[in-house]
Amino acid sequence: MAGNSFGELFRLTTFGESHGKAIGGVLDGCPAGVELDIEKIQLELNRRKPGQSAIVTQRKEPDTVEVYSGIFEGKTTGTPIGFAIHNTNQKSKDYSHIKDSYRPSHADYVYDKKYGFRDYRGGGRSSARETASRVVAGAIAKQFLSDIQINAFVSQVGELKMGKSYQELDFSLIESNPVRCPDPEMAQKMEDYIKSIKKEGDTIGGVITCVAQNVPIGLGEPVFDKLHATLGAAMLSINAVKGFEYGSGFEGIKMKGSEHNDAFNPDGTTKTNRSGGVQGGISNGMDIYFNVAFKPVATILQSYETINKEGEPVTTQGKGRHDPCVVPRAVPIVEAMAALVLADFTLLARTNKI
Repeated sequence: MAGNSFGELFRLTTFGESHGKAIGGVLDGCPAGVELDIEKIQLELNRRKPGQSAIVTQRKEPDTVEVYSGIFEGKTTGTPIGFAIHNTNQKSKDYSHIKDSYRPSHADYVYDKKYGFRDYRGGGRSSARETASRVVAGAIAKQFLSDIQINAFVSQVGELKMGKSYQELDFSLIESNPVRCPDPEMAQKMEDYIKSIKKEGDTIGGVITCVAQNVPIGLGEPVFDKLHATLGAAMLSINAVKGFEYGSGFEGIKMKGSEHNDAFNPDGTTKTNRSGGVQGGISNGMDIYFNVAFKPVATILQSYETINKEGEPVTTQGKGRHDPCVVPRAVPIVEAMAALVLADFTLLARTNKI
């Protein structure tokens, strides 16, 4: 299986399956001398781990990271950083009923056809549990990018959408509720809605907004490695993501060029920021902001029709522990992938000129 690595200079390779002994990764290219706080890495993992509230999967995993290499006396050595997170609460029997059939909108069918074999326990490698390794690497990238602030939050669940711009929000409120929405009133509505969806044995999707501030000018390579293109690829690599837009996004098509253009201030900043902090594929020093759309979780705890390996119609029902809405736990994943992209381009930018 190819495609297990991300990044050029700041490069992450992940390994492991949902119901295997462990998941983990190797982060290569992190410069030597970066002071690392392991507790901060663990805090990021705690934001993603299952069982943290009533509106997420109740799988109980401590998700404790163990770092095996690349760090000495609290600083990176410049060598590969190897780490692992051991799985302790697998319930593989919850998936025995789908051993010979395919869940709709999952990777089951295409994995079987592509490889001729699949790990049906929680989806194996296709499980979103793999993203815990990304969070570890992203937490390291955040500490490398100490001057850049990256904040993601839930801005929409189903039809419930915040009507405020990110400039109006207090990011310190993101962690004040289980939905991770910085608007307390909307957060309560979202939480109640997710709980009602869960009672129905169904799922719902949502949108995560991410904002990167204090990004220097010059990150991103023109043509094929544009900053926004790589951010899009990073976000679309996350399980359940169906859409990505930055800056004015799809709303920008409603405007004329004279309205959409970001006029310059004398110091090079812009009066507006419909470009989303990126021009010509290169960061321009303004805030980078984007939206990531997540589909409803494919596993529903209702009876549904599907097919088995012989192509015969069968009726089955989802079992086990699953998120009724993935976006609350996906917030740190979005931040992690943004940090990995910015860390990689920060290193690449050092090769651009003397």
